[in-house]
Amino acid sequence: MSGAALGIEIVFVFFLALFILHRYGDFKKQHRLVIIATLLAWYLCFLIVFILPLDVSTTIYNRCKLAVNSSPPESNNNNGSDTTLAPRKQKCFKPWSYIPDGIMPIFWRVVYWTSQFLTWILLPFMQSYARSGGFSITGKIKTALIENAIYYGTYLLIFGAFLIYASVNPIFHLQWNQLQTIGIAAANTWGLFLLVLLLGYGLVEIPRSHWNGAKRGYLLMKTYFKVAKLMTEKADAEENLEDIMEEVRKVNDSIKYNHPLRKCVDTILKKCPTEYQERMGRNMDDYEDFDDQQNSYPSEKSLVKLHKQVIYSVQRHRRTQVQWRILLEQAFYLEDVAKNETSATRQFVHTFQFQEPENRITRYFYTPTVEWYWECLLRPWFYRILAIVLATFSVIVVWSECTFFSTKPVLSLFAVFIQLAERTYNYIYIEMACFLTIFFLSICVYSTVFRIRVFNYYYLASHHQTDAYSLLFSGMLFCRLTPPLCLNFLGLTHMDSSISHKNTQATAYTSIMGSLRVLSFIADGFYIYYPMLVVILCIATYFSLGTRCLNLLGFQQFMGDNEMTSDFIDEGKELIRREKRKRQRQEEGENRRREWKERYGNSREDSTRNRNVHTDQKESSFSETNANRSVSKYTRSNGRTERDRIELLQDAEPLDFNADSVNDDPLESDSGRYQPGGRYLSMSRSRIFDDV
Repeated sequence: MSGAALGIEIVFVFFLALFILHRYGDFKKQHRLVIIATLLAWYLCFLIVFILPLDVSTTIYNRCKLAVNSSPPESNNNNGSDTTLAPRKQKCFKPWSYIPDGIMPIFWRVVYWTSQFLTWILLPFMQSYARSGGFSITGKIKTALIENAIYYGTYLLIFGAFLIYASVNPIFHLQWNQLQTIGIAAANTWGLFLLVLLLGYGLVEIPRSHWNGAKRGYLLMKTYFKVAKLMTEKADAEENLEDIMEEVRKVNDSIKYNHPLRKCVDTILKKCPTEYQERMGRNMDDYEDFDDQQNSYPSEKSLVKLHKQVIYSVQRHRRTQVQWRILLEQAFYLEDVAKNETSATRQFVHTFQFQEPENRITRYFYTPTVEWYWECLLRPWFYRILAIVLATFSVIVVWSECTFFSTKPVLSLFAVFIQLAERTYNYIYIEMACFLTIFFLSICVYSTVFRIRVFNYYYLASHHQTDAYSLLFSGMLFCRLTPPLCLNFLGLTHMDSSISHKNTQATAYTSIMGSLRVLSFIADGFYIYYPMLVVILCIATYFSLGTRCLNLLGFQQFMGDNEMTSDFIDEGKELIRREKRKRQRQEEGENRRREWKERYGNSREDSTRNRNVHTDQKESSFSETNANRSVSKYTRSNGRTERDRIELLQDAEPLDFNADSVNDDPLESDSGRYQPGGRYLSMSRSRIFDDV
């Protein structure tokens, strides 16, 4: 089993990162380099979290071997024979997940420096490249270099000033290893500053969100609030898209087919929605040549800016449309749960059927009875118990963050748990305790990264609606937060020698970070006392101080005791009521059409069959009398009238009286079928004039 656990976790973490990225990114539409870079950043960060417990257990075993080998031998003279016994040798056994010597230092070095290269050099450059509106690769690279010149120049200026100061000051005798350690310490200091902010929010918000998840009324009210807020954003996105498309239309009309910038305009048109492309294509007149003397044409820079705006507006419009449909389904489902709670039959009944077909296995096991017991009875209690467990973990983390610097006595609870397991060399318990600890810390930090939203520039939206800029930015945050998160975990468990002040073997992960004694004010000051601020941040999050400040600044947030929140809830409730009526009318119309088809489908088939038989008889009986032909003529005319009546009834569709306008003449439509928006339902023209 030597090294098998490492290989298994490497493969498992890769598919985990791929699954999460597939939920947020769009593999079909987004650039492959964006997907690969984001996947690599997420994969390396998740890999550090999963592999670090194996490093801890391997380090404890190496400490045991070192203690056994360095212990003085005990001599026992019986019958003149000398026997050397090693104390605790029976307890010092190899763990099942032991990783051979020399593998972990190389592994950590490759993972750490690759993640740092991604977060400080590659991903910022790719961010600017992805948001660039250039029409060629060279233009995008040039734009990215210009935008990142200030970013890279600032770091080079600070680092150069420090090198000059260190070389002039005789106190410092810095070597290459010390410079490397200083660079690592600077990166970890920046990451720790952001880590404590995110951790303080997640430690309180995650247990509270699960506790509120057990309250059906709370979830429904919050969903109404989200609906009203998203409706405003959706309307703003549609208006913005219309304005941008109007500018594109003007550019398309002014720049003709033989203009030098026509290729740029064609590139912009390809990024527009299909309906706008068709509309602009119909209005285009390629027979007119451009006149450089009379008309003023946009420059290439203005087209680059317009291209960038088109990409942003189309992505935002598509995202709001998808989120609107998902939020409607969520609101309908929560209303169904509220109605089914008082059901006497204990059978879960949905108001609307699922638009996507369910899996057979899910439909077989997750029956309406099972769904009722889970949604109406078991799920609230499950969420309450889970919230209590998570709150207990949060309290332990806060206590340990405030006391992990104390070594005599040991006050950090995580360090106490690890030391108790280390005495008995229970490696399974050690790995499970380490994994649960660092996994909970990672959930608190990473979930905050997924929740935060910086206006419309950074926003991780599920269901494949996250843009390339946000994906790359999340990869940057993960790569900057994970190393200080792991160092903080090693400090909480006293596996870091700079915290425990013991001359013992350090973990392989700590060894690649170097000795922080080069910067004593960071090692003995900032790294120890700054994490105590998590207490203040937890208190601020518990009383929702950040939410209240955003509310005062005009950014509407969900607050139960706010008048503006009540107005948003009422507005969302009305919007859900309208959407529900609209969907009910659509389903009723489909049911009526289905009933007409089932009722008159056989009559139509019989009428068609009689017409075919009558045609055959006509071709074979030219010698019939004039009286019989006249009778046959009237009979055929009556049959056609009956057939036309049946076809008109079959093709008739219900009228939507809540539409904005009604077309009085359905024959004036382009397609003769149902138009978007539910304005009218017409008849089939081809069938009326079949016999004319």
